[in-house]
Amino acid sequence: MKIRIESVAKAEELLRREGFRVISERAHEFNWVFDTPDATLRRNGCLLRLRSTRGQSTLTYKGPATAGKHKSREELEVAVSDGAIFCKILEKIGLQVTFRYEKYRAEYARPDEPGLVTVDDTPIGVFLELEGPDSWIDETAARLGYKETDYVTDSYGKLYAEYCQRQEAKPGDMIFAGR
Repeated sequence: MKIRIESVAKAEELLRREGFRVISERAHEFNWVFDTPDATLRRNGCLLRLRSTRGQSTLTYKGPATAGKHKSREELEVAVSDGAIFCKILEKIGLQVTFRYEKYRAEYARPDEPGLVTVDDTPIGVFLELEGPDSWIDETAARLGYKETDYVTDSYGKLYAEYCQRQEAKPGDMIFAGR
């Protein structure tokens, strides 16, 4: 679940004030979403993503989301030793990159708590992302000063498409200017 926030500085200040500590420093992430030419994965509510950050690549499969105030879905991940070669393998078997997006991400946690808060700085704004048990998400959001009406469960792909529509811009990839 995501929550839109004004700036990275505000997010960092809020998390520090509430006892969260950095567990993974801010890093640039590159993400490629793959699908079949006829969008079989997307039509079925699934996602296949290759993420590269900090010199490591991870392939993630996400199954269809369950309805509710928190987004929940099956997620399977595996480390990939060479992201560029793996992209070529996926393309050779008929998958294609359908969306690219990037962000800067830092991860925060509180000692002895079951969840994780990330600060995602994206080309369309800054978001807190809360991952953990539903009760922890609700308690943490409230502790940070947010209500359920502030929750965003849409993917970055959907948020970007909506952003482009509001800007009357043609959607493409969600990447920082100059890339």
